[in-house]
Amino acid sequence: MKKKNTNLRFQHNHKPSITKTIPVGKKQCLTIERLSHDGRGIVKLQDKTWFVAGALPQEEIEARVMSSQSQWVNAKCERIITPSPLRQAPLCQYAGICGGCELQHISYDEQVQLKQGSVIDQLQRFSSIKITHWQPPLVGEPFGYRRRARIAVRFDEKTKTLHVGFRAAFSQQIVPIKDCLVLTAPLRQLLQKLPTCLNELNAPHNLGHIELFDGDHTALLVRHIKPLTDSDIQQFQLFCKENQCQLWLQGKDKPTPFDETQALQYSLSIETKPLHINYQMGDFIQVNASINQQMVLQALDWLTIQPNDTILDLFCGLGNFTLPMATQAKKVIGVEVVETMVESAKNNALNNNLNNTVFHQADLSQPITGKTWTREKLSAIVLDPPRDGAIQVIKQMGELDTNRILYISCNPATLARDAELLTKQGYQIIKAGIIDMFPQTSHIETMVLFER
Repeated sequence: MKKKNTNLRFQHNHKPSITKTIPVGKKQCLTIERLSHDGRGIVKLQDKTWFVAGALPQEEIEARVMSSQSQWVNAKCERIITPSPLRQAPLCQYAGICGGCELQHISYDEQVQLKQGSVIDQLQRFSSIKITHWQPPLVGEPFGYRRRARIAVRFDEKTKTLHVGFRAAFSQQIVPIKDCLVLTAPLRQLLQKLPTCLNELNAPHNLGHIELFDGDHTALLVRHIKPLTDSDIQQFQLFCKENQCQLWLQGKDKPTPFDETQALQYSLSIETKPLHINYQMGDFIQVNASINQQMVLQALDWLTIQPNDTILDLFCGLGNFTLPMATQAKKVIGVEVVETMVESAKNNALNNNLNNTVFHQADLSQPITGKTWTREKLSAIVLDPPRDGAIQVIKQMGELDTNRILYISCNPATLARDAELLTKQGYQIIKAGIIDMFPQTSHIETMVLFER
């Protein structure tokens, strides 16, 4: 194997040369120029763009190389020589170690501004769209919001030690975590008590990982790679009873509740009508309950739904938008690719006495020509696609005759691409605003209303 060059030095060279990678672990002093869309510091040095986690603009820092290619270097901040005025001390003792929150060293107001600027920059970079009037961002509590968490578990056979925590940044190592500030209060309590429970198991090597859920009820899902022993199941039962949470188990099959009468559920409050939405382990739900509530209400406000309206909800999932819209519209049609979620959405409508909904299973990355729901006379379309966006649907928008589209995006780059296509079809942006669903992280949601 060729030995890595550990004596690489940066020097100016105006002659054509072969760009070399930089050894992992090498340290380099840098002065950060700006922030990337995901909150990393950026600086250009010797024809390479450095992305430095944990660094801020105008800071002089020492960075350690984590990986590199011919044109870029991925690094992390090891030492701050000259700090930025924007820097703050993270509240979490695991910040910079755990891979979960990458923006805790930035004030919350600055985080929101960073995300707003990121969406604007992506729109300018990938489209010709300029939005001059942004709506106020939807924000909530910067901590204590996350209602779902995956806990990594690994048993070391050599040391007979059980590692419990979150994955570390830049590696698959497990950081032992005793608390997590972004989790809801019930999940924080479960997390704090969980290691004691797991260390009392007879066969911890049977575990895969643990998931925690908080909705109308809390739940603990045990994913196991081998069948659990009877005594270990009893241990989990006792833990869940003491902490008033549901116990779910999953081996090779789908997750099942230990008590078959139990179900997972979250609620939305629409005017005076509460909506209860059941879901299964593995179903997609928004992790921030407060912001999800605000987002749904904003969608209803922007759409100004009338009693005779028929609305098409694409990528509808469990009915997170479908059911609230059905409380105001004549009819709402939901379309979702996952068959089990379609069935759950139907049951959710039935359980909430909403008889004006219809749900269909369809792969929206494929042609929609000939689908029965494309022939409806629509007042509006709601799009809430995954990170890949909704390019196939938008290319076929001629099949769906509507003058109003509400687009909820979780990826500014695909939003810019899709928005450009919509403007070429005669749509204009009427309103736009960011939604901070994930404080302390770089993830961004955006809501945009199009009309023509």
